[in-house]
Amino acid sequence: MKAADRREELAEHLMKVGYSRIDDLVEHFGISRMTVHRHIDALARQGILRKLHGAVTVQPSGLYESAFRYRVTVGHDEKEALARAALDYVEPGQAIMLDDSTTAATLANVLDKVTPLTVITNSVASAEHLAKVDEIDLICLGGQYHRIYNAYIGLICERAIAALRVNVLFLSASAVQGTTAFIQDQQVVRVKQAMMDVARKRILLVDHLKFDKLALNVLGDLSMFDVVLTTDRLPADQVSALTQAGINLRVVAMGGPR
Repeated sequence: MKAADRREELAEHLMKVGYSRIDDLVEHFGISRMTVHRHIDALARQGILRKLHGAVTVQPSGLYESAFRYRVTVGHDEKEALARAALDYVEPGQAIMLDDSTTAATLANVLDKVTPLTVITNSVASAEHLAKVDEIDLICLGGQYHRIYNAYIGLICERAIAALRVNVLFLSASAVQGTTAFIQDQQVVRVKQAMMDVARKRILLVDHLKFDKLALNVLGDLSMFDVVLTTDRLPADQVSALTQAGINLRVVAMGGPR
């Protein structure tokens, strides 16, 4: 196995278990202690893992929280509720765009309810599902594949986006502080902002856990989005503050939209 593939496998395992002794990793993967340390050192430099004495743990960093394999394990019920509500903004015959978020990927799973559609995305997970739907014309945005996000990003992707125009964009953010949305990775910010530039309507999907959090890079003010969808798990005082700030906030009940 190539070193990069083994490192990815090791990172995925640790994201699932959260903590492991070095000896357990040696036994689990059947590789030498030196090899385990080499991979852990590389992952620690990326901010994904943290080395302890004789053990390793997932590093609670923005990069780790941005990892696709982590994001798919968090807030599944909320993402499904947001996806159901997002269907209200989709009409047959439209061209819509989905970002690399796991929330948008959840929406991709139910788009067969509103067809025919043209769907554009840089998300590998969304594309893999949509490719199986007969009445969806799928356009995949190329570029440099990034394993952490399971998506294509970079200059090639941005240029492909700029050549298109869509009716509706569905996207998410890493964090929301006040009325500002944030993304951890600056390359991902550029891709999402390029998407925003070509969309007639922008719908931001954010679960309640992302509020009152920070990430490294500003995506934009919430006022830049036509609708901000969240769930009724967001505390009432935060809902009130956002509404008073002029944000077009739609609160979705976990049993369905309200």
